[in-house]
Amino acid sequence: MSFVKELEWRGMIRDIMPGTEDLLNKEFVTAYVGIDPTADSLHIGHLVSIMMLKHLQLSGHRPIVLLGGATGMIGDPSGKSQERNLLDEETLRHNQKAIHNQISKFLDFDTPNKNKAELVNNYDWMSKFSFLDFIRDIGKHLTVNYMMSKDSVKKRITGDDKSGMSFTEFTYQLVQGYDFFHLYTKYDCKLQMGGSDQWGNITTGSELIRRTIGGEAFALTCPLITKADGGKFGKTESGNIWLDPDRTSPYSFYQFWLNVSDEDAVKYIKIFTILDQTTIDNIVKEHNESTHLRILQKRLAEEITTMVHSKEDLQTAIEASEILFGKSTSDSLKKLDEWTFLSVFEGVPMYVVKKSNIKTGVNIFDLLTDHTEIFSSKGELRRTIQGNGLSINKEKYADLEGTIDSSFLISNKYILIQKGKKNYFLILAK
Repeated sequence: MSFVKELEWRGMIRDIMPGTEDLLNKEFVTAYVGIDPTADSLHIGHLVSIMMLKHLQLSGHRPIVLLGGATGMIGDPSGKSQERNLLDEETLRHNQKAIHNQISKFLDFDTPNKNKAELVNNYDWMSKFSFLDFIRDIGKHLTVNYMMSKDSVKKRITGDDKSGMSFTEFTYQLVQGYDFFHLYTKYDCKLQMGGSDQWGNITTGSELIRRTIGGEAFALTCPLITKADGGKFGKTESGNIWLDPDRTSPYSFYQFWLNVSDEDAVKYIKIFTILDQTTIDNIVKEHNESTHLRILQKRLAEEITTMVHSKEDLQTAIEASEILFGKSTSDSLKKLDEWTFLSVFEGVPMYVVKKSNIKTGVNIFDLLTDHTEIFSSKGELRRTIQGNGLSINKEKYADLEGTIDSSFLISNKYILIQKGKKNYFLILAK
């Protein structure tokens, strides 16, 4: 299947410039996607563009990831109502290294073949321009009228936000347009891809190439990813879903995909995995026969967690999920690293007690009623224990005379209390 046909059935094409498919079918093509390195990690919103490049490379073409070190210092007005914070070079270089490591899990930067992936930073060429050189050599080729016609500009100038936009942001499309020109001349890059909100910036680049050297360049965009309920894709109450495990734990990452709706799962499994059409059709069919088993969500979560993290992280995430939703033991809890443990019990009420009390041993009644307020009275606790309703670290607890000491501590600081089937509490000893 050709690259364009591959993206079409996956629902990953919104706009495509005439002639793009013919170009890809008749010759080896270099194409690029731009990413602003505004953080030292990508989030799942970036994955659409990365997956486009992955399919491009699998089709035999060459992908280039362009990090916007220079444009990141300006801020893209597309889809934004305010200017973003500008970054210094040291921060941008740090972000570049971290992002390269993440993208290496998707693209092959080491293959000896001619479709080897490349990562470039537009700061490396834009920083060599003086202001006068840029406006003389590049700026003269595009009129203000042309630049004003772009939706990203018009929305900022005529929208509800009366602050308008700065000259700095107004020049963004010209700088991005020059990126396309630079890659066209240095790498024979004839195609730029991105989200549909980038159509104006991308076509500025192809127009600049046409006006300066008479070259022919092409554009392809994918739809902006949405959720069936109208909510913003990739956002949770705690913020972005990051690819960096120190920002979003593999467990939380896995849970995000596991909990998407059936409708979204059908769309996402096409976009965020490389499973072929027949395999996906079979998974969807099997899922529809037993929707309560969430077969589709589980396969989606497994595929993308393995791709972003690892098989080992996936297995940890699955085992951690069983702690809340299936059978598990205290041994299961003790296997978890602290970050995963806290991710599993995020939002669970937490009580702090002195570690010295735990080390010397504290009576179960004193711990759960006096030192904490997990139980309102000793009578309530006694009835719960007698009714077999108290678990400590996922093990039933029935000793009315029992003492809790440091042997109960998980990661040398936590004790998990469970009242009944669904009420969890954490004790932090410090």
